[in-house]
Amino acid sequence: METVQSILKELEKMGDAQTRKTFARHGAPDNVFGVKVGDMKTIVKRVKKNHELALGLYDTGNSDAMYLAGLIGDETKMTKADLNRWAKNSTWHMISEYTVPFVAAESPIGWELAQEWINSSKENIASAGWATLSGIISTVPNENIDSSTVKSLVQITVQEIHQSPNRVRYTMNGFLLSVGAYIPEWTEEIKTMAKKLGVITVNMGDTACKVPSIMDYLHKMEAKNVIGKKRKSSRC
Repeated sequence: METVQSILKELEKMGDAQTRKTFARHGAPDNVFGVKVGDMKTIVKRVKKNHELALGLYDTGNSDAMYLAGLIGDETKMTKADLNRWAKNSTWHMISEYTVPFVAAESPIGWELAQEWINSSKENIASAGWATLSGIISTVPNENIDSSTVKSLVQITVQEIHQSPNRVRYTMNGFLLSVGAYIPEWTEEIKTMAKKLGVITVNMGDTACKVPSIMDYLHKMEAKNVIGKKRKSSRC
């Protein structure tokens, strides 16, 4: 039987020093083994979705265990309290912008909850909200997405992005990119907005990472003729 402790021991064996250093440069806290996501997915294939195990792993505070929790979390069983706790307790952007949105974007309450999170004064919670909205936009059929809410959220993003906290700027940029990429009627308008907004400056720490260029990304998608093609899942 899989337990939190047995999975933690397995993750610890999978970890390596170089990956720990890489994660540290990206802002990871000390409580991390340094497990490559590809290696972690061997566990995902075995345990599949497991609500109780996901909750237990997340609560360990270990970064690798928390990320794994997002890959095996059961969105149909996560309560609003569960998701709020995950957002609040996210320890760095790999958790707040990936793990939490992985599950929240597929949850029946994700759309509502994300709109609450983006109004938070806490950077990790607000960024989780914008990332969740992006996940929903990229996976949910457009006929099931409220167009008036999208319009309002786009207006908020354009008005506030340059004044927002560091990681919130990053996820707001991602939200605009998602709207332009997955809702075809917005593509040209988002390109126009991106041109007006100019460079979105985000401190990426001691890394070579860059903020994705909305214009470049959309042009590449147009060249491949995949504008509007939805992803099967928000998890990766």
